[in-house]
Amino acid sequence: MTDRDLALAHCTYPEVAARLAEPRTAVALIPVGSTEAHGPHLPLNTDSLIGEAVVARAAAELERRGLVALHFPPIHYAVTDWAGGFSGSVSIAAATAIDLVLATCKAARAMGFKKVVLFTAHLEPDHIASLREVARRFADELGEPLVFPDTTRRALAARLTPEYRSGSCHAGQYETSLVLALRPELVRQELARALPDHPVPLAERIRAGARDFRECGMDQAYCGAPAAASAAEGEASLAVLRELVVEAVMEALASG
Repeated sequence: MTDRDLALAHCTYPEVAARLAEPRTAVALIPVGSTEAHGPHLPLNTDSLIGEAVVARAAAELERRGLVALHFPPIHYAVTDWAGGFSGSVSIAAATAIDLVLATCKAARAMGFKKVVLFTAHLEPDHIASLREVARRFADELGEPLVFPDTTRRALAARLTPEYRSGSCHAGQYETSLVLALRPELVRQELARALPDHPVPLAERIRAGARDFRECGMDQAYCGAPAAASAAEGEASLAVLRELVVEAVMEALASG
């Protein structure tokens, strides 16, 4: 199968109907991204790019394992208050974000997908909280769980890079590597190579009362080490992220 067959947005409605009519279990994968500043060197849609790539790769692997899998277009807007002081960043209220994502998930389930999967590469704490609330409401209203591999949970984060585990990874080595692997032409590589390492203890700053990137000392909307990024690291991280999604789906199917 090509990505055209696996991407909901590239299908016609008769093609979607035909896929859902197959006797195999159907899985919908919905990426939730953001539109926000990612340093002076990465595009505003970094989280959406990463999320869409991860679910596309997961869909291909799930098809290989005998399922019907379609990945949805990214939801490009989320709670992004931490980047609100930087041009181009778009934040929506948590209540709006929850309603939008929940409605999308419920629409996918009503279409006939047996399992609905959320994935996000946007790590802002209030955004993650909004998706956890979506998962709670989905389970309450439909009587079945939403699949949400939350990479901020310690067990999943432990499988990603040291910078990711440190939490000092917004537009740093981890995310810059991912975009280099996916869309290198969108990385301002001369800028990235010139940026100094900038470790920021985000958890400590948050506990101390910081409310946005600038108050955390991220005057250029990045932390970590973008100059150390590589496409090879990005490909390795994509492989791990794909497996985290696939494993979550297979576990959900095994448990009913």
